[in-house]
Amino acid sequence: MRRRFDRPRNARWPILAILLALIAALFAPGIASAQPGRTYTIATDLTFAPFEFENEDGKLVGIDIDLLNAIAEDQGFKVDIKQLGFDAALQAVQAGQADGVIAGMSITDARKQVFDFSDPYFESGVQMAVLETDNDVKAYEDLKGKRVAVKNGTEGASFAESIKDQYGFTTVYFADSASMYDEVRTGNSVAVFDDYPVLAYGITQGNGLKTVTEKEVGASYGFAVNKGQNAELLQMFNAGLQNLRDDGQYDEIVSTYLGQGASTSDNSIIGLIKSTYPQLLKGLWLTIVLSVVSIAIALVLGAIFGLCRVSTNMFVRGIGTTYVDIFRGTPLLVQAFFIYFGIPAALHFQMSAFTAGIITLSLNAGAYMAEIVRGGILSVDKGQMEASRSLGISYMKSMRKVIMPQAIRTMIPSYINQFVITLKDTSILSVIGLAELTQTGRIIIARNFQSFNMWLIIGVMYFIIIMALTKLSNRLEKRINK
Repeated sequence: MRRRFDRPRNARWPILAILLALIAALFAPGIASAQPGRTYTIATDLTFAPFEFENEDGKLVGIDIDLLNAIAEDQGFKVDIKQLGFDAALQAVQAGQADGVIAGMSITDARKQVFDFSDPYFESGVQMAVLETDNDVKAYEDLKGKRVAVKNGTEGASFAESIKDQYGFTTVYFADSASMYDEVRTGNSVAVFDDYPVLAYGITQGNGLKTVTEKEVGASYGFAVNKGQNAELLQMFNAGLQNLRDDGQYDEIVSTYLGQGASTSDNSIIGLIKSTYPQLLKGLWLTIVLSVVSIAIALVLGAIFGLCRVSTNMFVRGIGTTYVDIFRGTPLLVQAFFIYFGIPAALHFQMSAFTAGIITLSLNAGAYMAEIVRGGILSVDKGQMEASRSLGISYMKSMRKVIMPQAIRTMIPSYINQFVITLKDTSILSVIGLAELTQTGRIIIARNFQSFNMWLIIGVMYFIIIMALTKLSNRLEKRINK
């Protein structure tokens, strides 16, 4: 009888082995990560035309973006592109918020210590440009004693630094190419060093500059991942890039952006409003949502920690003081970076930019709200609390029924003022990739280089919203004080 059961029992082992092998293959990191159809999060710059920028339809395009999408299609994987600034894109990869970065990034020995690079996908170089009407600066020798504009982390900045002592000029740094060009147009700097394709594209779009030097031999651009991670993604990128070169798609993509003529768009204020209002309204809506949600949370935080600040308990008062000191004593920009990049990297989890933005604004505004609450409570005569307590009413009930109703009258204008400040502070969240109103303006300017007209339009939009809030504050104050 045993022999009858031995055979079936032994026959199960090959089946079990196959199942175990399938499970191991499914969960093995190396094999699972290379599965076709996987979605990779890729960080990029957002104001680096012609490599990455938004077109008039609000679609992210450019040499980098088109290459990445074509390679993903060729290799059978998907990409979720995060639009950040250049510095923030690198930090996102290091913090584990993104799998890779493609942002016109030069391959250097220093960066190789932190990132693993793909094969070069573009051979760049540096040129110097001056104002179109400037006939005095024609060579590096003419820069002596003058100021030159460069962009953070670029090959142009590195080249300028390498020759500035030889030719006797100083450098000033900016976060994007549009700001550099504005620096020269306003006359604060006489020249700009930039990657030649970026400079060429800007000139065709009417940035008001002209090149005056030959292209200097420069470094190569590469796609990068964190060192020792996502090796399969690099392999697929390299394989796809080679396929695009072989079938001619690579040349087509590059010529699409570097071979086009000057822009024929209407860049008047009316023309810009007509062509950009969908993007501007989208940015405005995100600004309002961030402000409203953050202020709602900040009101709760402010009430809690404001009451802690006036508590008779030393420990509770210390908690309120610590919270206020931390978030009032550090810049909002630092808080945004720490919450979005620092905490997820330390605790090994991912956080959306919107969530990080809400947390940052709420905690920051909450600290100021706490001080508003504390000031409002202290503005109420002490005799009110003493009278209430003498009638046998508890401290908390006295605070809720007697003190707070009077304090709120004095808090309303300060609350509205903090709302206005928070609304303006949303612009700082662009560093973590949130395209609110100010960042939307920067994205549009990176495409058309119409700084004056665009900032005028955005300034008017902010003015209308803030004036509406101010009028609302005045009406509420009058109604409460009746």
